[in-house]
Amino acid sequence: MSKQRTIKQAFTFEGKGLHTGLQITLTFQPAPPNHGVKIKRIDLPEQPVIDALAEHVTHTVRGTVLQKGDIQVSTVEHALATLYAYGIDNCMLEVNAPEFPILDGSAKYFVQKIEEAGIEEQEADKDYYIVRKKIEYTLPDSGSRITILPDDTFSLDVHIGFKSPVLGNQFASLDNLEDFGTEISSARTFVFVREIEPLLSMNLIKGGDLKNAVVIYDEVMSQEVMDGLTDKLNQEHIDASIPRYLTTLNYENEPARHKLLDVIGDLSLIGKPIKGKVIARYPGHKVNTDTAKLIRKEIKKQEIQAPVYDDTVPPLIDINGIKKLLPHRWPFLLVDKIIDIKTSAIVGVKNVTGNETFFAGHFPEEPVMPGVLLVEAMAQTGGLLVLHGLEDAEKYSTYFLKIDNVKFRQKVVPGDTLIFHLEMTEPVRRGCAIMKGYAFVGGKIVAEAEFMAQIVRNK
Repeated sequence: MSKQRTIKQAFTFEGKGLHTGLQITLTFQPAPPNHGVKIKRIDLPEQPVIDALAEHVTHTVRGTVLQKGDIQVSTVEHALATLYAYGIDNCMLEVNAPEFPILDGSAKYFVQKIEEAGIEEQEADKDYYIVRKKIEYTLPDSGSRITILPDDTFSLDVHIGFKSPVLGNQFASLDNLEDFGTEISSARTFVFVREIEPLLSMNLIKGGDLKNAVVIYDEVMSQEVMDGLTDKLNQEHIDASIPRYLTTLNYENEPARHKLLDVIGDLSLIGKPIKGKVIARYPGHKVNTDTAKLIRKEIKKQEIQAPVYDDTVPPLIDINGIKKLLPHRWPFLLVDKIIDIKTSAIVGVKNVTGNETFFAGHFPEEPVMPGVLLVEAMAQTGGLLVLHGLEDAEKYSTYFLKIDNVKFRQKVVPGDTLIFHLEMTEPVRRGCAIMKGYAFVGGKIVAEAEFMAQIVRNK
């Protein structure tokens, strides 16, 4: 049972903006459960807030830019990657400029501050995005591709390649997020000298220097041109005769590790931690955030993901355990087993067979499970959630007080396996439980409803 997390106390950074060159203050604030990661522009009237979600990405040139209306904030990916790697679901990032400070071009200092501040586990359950089948997005007219495969945990492989005598093909991987601090966070952003002039002409990298990026010199230019470029950047003159790294590397494959860091930050914009293996080939902010947008669209289509059901894993409560908690019996006991149960949520299973008595009349030639029984099955699963947490549970029963917003989306027929997910929407008060319930078949919602039930001691 994974719980949501936030930081234990606030902390602040001050530093230069990569693109604006401004001196910027960025503060990480703790946030309550289900808050998510949000960014507040405290330098503007009314202090507008932008959710750190992919639908707000508007630009991806040399950094990820989030925008809501006329308000934007850029270069957010390093901070977001660190929050993701440390499992922090809820945080308010307060910044007094249109971008985050670049610091040394890595996530090293974000890691240091989070470890100093500490992490606080919260009461709410963590909500994962579980990869059910292969996801692949290729950037048109490009070799850039993101592939995400089903897996029990998050891991990431990155392949990069450039037509450069200094930086060719490199590979980096992260099999465990716990290694982010030691293996990835110190990898700095990188830039080729040949890119600097075009970036300056785009009014970017005003705050760039040899201290906040790995600089790669791979196309020989005249000493005169090199001197003119370094003068523009207020840097010392550099020998232009030999292609090379102009910065000492923290890792032999530092560029690949930094690209991996960027992928984590950009994919965090789906708003949920991922259970899946990510393979990124020639990644960049555009392909990364396009993939995150694709997943966000899928999440929006379905309010909740179907729970994972592995029929090889023994149930937490089998049919005999269910009979000890519920008074229902054949032909009206409509839950076969419970496969997951948390403080405020439960997952139950019913295998629908052609022998169900209701199919004899509903309908003989086209058997369909009655919608009212789908609602009843969800309610029984919710009753198990409530009763499971009671002392002397067998002495209590649950009774409907209200059913609202019932929706049926597709038929349930013999051979289907129903997965029920019930979650408390409010704490139990005065013996009343309020829940939202879903029924799934094949990963798709077939029915949903909201319930209010009374917990009553049996006479």
